[in-house]
Amino acid sequence: MSGPTDDKLIRVDMTKQTVTVEDFPDEWKILGGRALSAKLLLAECDPTCDPLGPDNVLVFAPGVLAGTAAPTSGRISVGAKSPLTGAIKEANSGGNPGQHLMKLGYRAVVVTGQPSDAEKRYGIEVDGEGVRVVGADDLKMKWNYATCEALAGKYSKTASFITIGPAGEQLLKGASVATTDQDNRYPARHAARGGLGAVMGSKGLKYLSVDPARARVRQPADKAAFGDLIRNYTKAYQAGPQMFKEGTASVVTVANMLNTFPTRNRTSGQSEHVKALEGKRIIESFETNGGGMHNCMTGCIVQCSNVVHGEDGEYKTSALEFETITLLGANCDLDNMMDVADLDRLCDEMGLDTIEAGAAIGVYMDAGEMEFGDAEGAKRLLREVAEGTEVGKLIGNGTLATGTKLGHKRIPVVKGQALPAWDPRPLKATGVTYATSPMGADHTAGLIVNPGAQPEEYAQLSQEAQIVNAVCDTSGFCQFLQPTLDDIRAFYGALYGEEVTREQIADQGWQCLEDEWEFNNRAGFTQADDDLPDCMREDPIGPMNLVWDVPQEIVQAAKKRLPAREELFAGRATG
Repeated sequence: MSGPTDDKLIRVDMTKQTVTVEDFPDEWKILGGRALSAKLLLAECDPTCDPLGPDNVLVFAPGVLAGTAAPTSGRISVGAKSPLTGAIKEANSGGNPGQHLMKLGYRAVVVTGQPSDAEKRYGIEVDGEGVRVVGADDLKMKWNYATCEALAGKYSKTASFITIGPAGEQLLKGASVATTDQDNRYPARHAARGGLGAVMGSKGLKYLSVDPARARVRQPADKAAFGDLIRNYTKAYQAGPQMFKEGTASVVTVANMLNTFPTRNRTSGQSEHVKALEGKRIIESFETNGGGMHNCMTGCIVQCSNVVHGEDGEYKTSALEFETITLLGANCDLDNMMDVADLDRLCDEMGLDTIEAGAAIGVYMDAGEMEFGDAEGAKRLLREVAEGTEVGKLIGNGTLATGTKLGHKRIPVVKGQALPAWDPRPLKATGVTYATSPMGADHTAGLIVNPGAQPEEYAQLSQEAQIVNAVCDTSGFCQFLQPTLDDIRAFYGALYGEEVTREQIADQGWQCLEDEWEFNNRAGFTQADDDLPDCMREDPIGPMNLVWDVPQEIVQAAKKRLPAREELFAGRATG
């Protein structure tokens, strides 16, 4: 293969605060993002290690196509052993750091070790001059927006940032990793799930800055073919249905109709406040409050990110997503979109996964510690995360920790991670994904919105979705662009000047899953962990009183490779 050459791998030892840069293996050229993270973790991280100890390995890996002119292709994967699940974890984020790392020729940053002084804070600087570890004690316990404001005053306007907030510094298991958007203003894009912000905090790492300055985009081996793909793909996408034109919040109405708009800690699948929480409320607010739709990364053609202002016309938050509206809104029985926006902003400031936080608050309310619908009480809980109070730490440590501490029976988690918005009782093929994904309950691992699917289809649909989404998260493409395996292999072929076959691209997705499953096997996970919680079996939902009743033989079939159908290559990534 030809194409981009001289790629490098950055290794940072936080015990010594030293950096080495090495050549990126040629045989890994079409490995990036999630698959590269899985490969590195399986080879270099002890699966039995303490996730918050020095032996965990933290990986920042842009997708293969990041840094090129391919549309909406600059996403970055953050990987490590999860302190929330104890399993392997990859969380994916938009923003510009992935684009910038790849423009500089860096395929990954691998962080190992741990400072001897847990009170010290550090940053990693990456630019055209090299890579350095620098002191960052002045940023200790700063909220994410204040951190990025301080960094913007220190670094060039072309720099982007990866940061953690107080939750990560306190090693809370629901902590996220924030990335800045294309304007470098808002740390509102998050590699959110699995507590990877706590791993970053355990290594004393407050931020990474990445400054590409005037570095050019990565050049493909076959410029003509790559250019044709960009033009044709962009034209076809923009002529299509544009299902995320008004952001992911636009699916609220459909989810509510399908009984997968979890309400009051999943005791219902529909909210009586759905009209107040519909995505159109955000669009309507643009008229009076300002704000609007924008793209989170350079080169995005989806533009699904909303910038939400308050009634005073001042910026409040950006990317108020469906999952956030569901878990922080309906799941807590809230009835006002601006309250959800406030909670979203607080999660971004603290550096918390909005799904995990919303699910934890829902359990807290369900256990009788707070009334459902108490928006101000929910905001207070999130502020207490920064204060380090007992209840703040409880919520910051996630749904399982909250439910266990309170002795509550309804704790909707898989492998310790909270279920996302899409409920597995009406969407049973998605439930198979939640059960078998190496990541725990994660809709981005393979969402199937097909309530009419039959039991004999569940395993095949889940496996195909998991393969496609693993490859998508390897490529750097956004799942909302909905690329197929054929789309991705065509871009790879033009990038490197050599055909990537259907067999190769499908094998890549399957190998990624096998690497992750093997990591979990070595960590001590068994088939018994591939299951949904009792509350999904016991609490019926919707007019048909649906429960989770998929037998284990169907669930486990998704982990045995099935014959590839045409649908595997034409099916689209979903998240």
